[in-house]
Amino acid sequence: MSYTHLISPDILNQHVNDRNWIIFDCRFSLADTNAGAKAYRFGHIPNARYAHLNNDLSSPVTDLTGRHPLPSFSLLVDKLGQWGVTNQSQVVVYDDASGAFAGRLWWLLRCMGHDKVALLDGGIKHWQKQGYAVTTTLPTIEPAIFRMYLDENQWLNAVQVRDKLAAKTIKLIDARTPERYRGQQEPIDPVAGHIPGALNRAFQLNLNTNGLFLSADILREHFKQMLGDTSPEQTVHMCGSGITACHNLLAMEYAGLTGSKLYAGSWSDWIRNKNRRVCSDY
Repeated sequence: MSYTHLISPDILNQHVNDRNWIIFDCRFSLADTNAGAKAYRFGHIPNARYAHLNNDLSSPVTDLTGRHPLPSFSLLVDKLGQWGVTNQSQVVVYDDASGAFAGRLWWLLRCMGHDKVALLDGGIKHWQKQGYAVTTTLPTIEPAIFRMYLDENQWLNAVQVRDKLAAKTIKLIDARTPERYRGQQEPIDPVAGHIPGALNRAFQLNLNTNGLFLSADILREHFKQMLGDTSPEQTVHMCGSGITACHNLLAMEYAGLTGSKLYAGSWSDWIRNKNRRVCSDY
């Protein structure tokens, strides 16, 4: 059996030592980019590798990009092989933010043709609450060969988003908090507000009070109410830099609403061009 959306600590614990299961710690902090790697060294799920959002899962930032450009997929293929991932591997990703960062690797792998990847529901916090162990021991890794089957139709660029919004052929969902969407506050990017026509659904709405995903049935109802007559294939997700938007995309897939896309550059990419319209409700 393969896992393609979410996985529980109980199931992961049964396979934590399986050679064909590859676990990734994706903890990260925008305020301290070294915090995730430090946390990993102080204790991680046994056999987990560490994947750094900036260094491993993104390309270097330029004047023409958002804050987390898509990685070089050829470099990522090499890294996956060095981490021991094969096309038969069951991959599990986690963080300490209910999937806010680990969702990026989940999405990247699916774009590369690897569907056997699941997010640990509740992350390392829920893992430890269930009484499962963490370790400081680094994993023993056997390098492997990972072959990529990249689907570039899984994401859109700014021009595509602009044109499709103008043609009213997509529904754009912004995963940032309502305060950032409205332009009421902007702690990260130099311009506040949102893309005209975008709808707001903070990714935190996918979670219950314990930081676990809501049921697939509840999520399906929430998104269907938001989408109306728009199909999942005509739905595009965005956020500040294309990271937490993957959380909404994962939630839709888990709910059986398959085929939505990512505006990979998101808000931080959109505002690089001063000719693009912005909207503020504040």
